[in-house]
Amino acid sequence: MTIFLIGFMGSGKSTVANLLATDFIDMDAVIVANIGMPISAYFEKYGEPAFRQVESKLLKTLALSGKVVSTGGGIVSAKENRRILSESTSQVIYLKSNFSDLYARIMADKENVRPLFLEHTKEALEVIYESREALYEMVATKTVLVTDKCPEAIVKEIQL
Repeated sequence: MTIFLIGFMGSGKSTVANLLATDFIDMDAVIVANIGMPISAYFEKYGEPAFRQVESKLLKTLALSGKVVSTGGGIVSAKENRRILSESTSQVIYLKSNFSDLYARIMADKENVRPLFLEHTKEALEVIYESREALYEMVATKTVLVTDKCPEAIVKEIQL
């Protein structure tokens, strides 16, 4: 069965995916390899709707993969992606945290510099977070609160 990890940036999707399966699929990495440029550059050149089409096509393919998949934080932004996630037989796990904890994680993470983070104020990011929160919950088959939990504890909770 495919397991999709969804959640806002900084929620630990890639870290948890790597602990669940060493051969996990990072959707953003696959998309970057397929489009031949950073996602931020693709957004600038072609716009968000074009990016979401690329993302939807990959998401549909991965729903049948039987793999653990780390999605991009904006996966739920597109109606088509929400439909694919809702209609698939995959497990869709929402790694949920409050905004202030996520923001602190993003600020502390010097390895993964996120374009969305660099291009928006804290207040603008919080608006994005709030606009996505209900969408994550809508498509999730399971929600795991990640605040104050180590990645190993999150993995144990997913495996219950």
